[in-house]
Amino acid sequence: MNSPRQLISYIAPGAPATRRPAEGNEPFLRPEIGFTPAWYRQHLDINFGERFHTHPAYRRDCVVKMRAELKRRFPTTRIGGLDRPAAPLDLLTGTYGAGTVAAIYGVPIVYADDNWPNCAHNYLTDEQLARLEPPELDRNPHFAQLLDQVEWIATAEGRVEGFINWQGVLNNAQRLRGEQLLMDMIEEPAKAQHLFACVCETMIQALRRLHEGQRASGVDVRFATVSNCLVNLISPKVYRDLLLPFDQQLAAVYGSIGIHNCAWNATPYLEAYAEVSGVGYIDLGIKSDLVRAKALFPAVRRAVMYTPMDAANKTLPEIATDFERIAREYAPCDIVIADVEAGTPDARIIELVELCKKLSVSSHALPSG
Repeated sequence: MNSPRQLISYIAPGAPATRRPAEGNEPFLRPEIGFTPAWYRQHLDINFGERFHTHPAYRRDCVVKMRAELKRRFPTTRIGGLDRPAAPLDLLTGTYGAGTVAAIYGVPIVYADDNWPNCAHNYLTDEQLARLEPPELDRNPHFAQLLDQVEWIATAEGRVEGFINWQGVLNNAQRLRGEQLLMDMIEEPAKAQHLFACVCETMIQALRRLHEGQRASGVDVRFATVSNCLVNLISPKVYRDLLLPFDQQLAAVYGSIGIHNCAWNATPYLEAYAEVSGVGYIDLGIKSDLVRAKALFPAVRRAVMYTPMDAANKTLPEIATDFERIAREYAPCDIVIADVEAGTPDARIIELVELCKKLSVSSHALPSG
């Protein structure tokens, strides 16, 4: 079986991190750096509230401003997708933040002027969960609004570039059920499985429909990506028994999937992830067993989620030690520094980029891990 096409981390201006196809010429250590909406709002007259997410014309104006600011501050870097064409613009990535699937299920989106959208804490009762079925997308107000935006982007830009952040089955189920979901998985796993099945089916049908619309504009998206941000709240056994089958279903849609774990220690889950066919990307925290991850996923574009706190607060020699370990044990890979907050000096961002360049050039001299 041929290896799936590699995916890389991608942080569009004003958007949370997601993934996109690799081009095959990525450096040994590839930095992917992104900033919070508060960082942009500190420097630009941008409001990240409801209008940003529901009016693509306004979002286009904001993306143009954000790209110009990044180019002014970091002219020699690819931060914010500056290596991507300015036309057609990516006006899809970041829309609705991480709340699309919850919104399809009727959970209100809570917008903020200087942050990504959140979801209201309107959780399913036992009775509502028992009656739950995947919504009919043809009659779903939120999904219809998303497709209306896709149509606008296609007309305005010619191509619908970008990616909706569908999150993962566990993340989305938590937004619908709240902390009770953790109790369900232990005490009444059938309840959790029913919710997971509904969410997974919605994700599959929604991403297929969206990708059909994008293909009509000439953009062919053929991979899925899952965000397992909450996986460390459950045991590896619970993940394997209750959630692995759904990640496998999502991977089977196109035969290619990216798996995101935030900056957690993903070591306990790596063996189960290796049972997912078509992994083209996987990320994890620096405390993970990088050597084991590389051995399990040798043909995959790997990434380390390096926390913005470490990037801002550690000394440069301390960061260099971390990056050297990543290069020695895990590379070629991405180093993802997402959610950089306002107040982080531009000079530090440039230092991080230059450190990756230096280690990429000298990679042949590093001892093997």
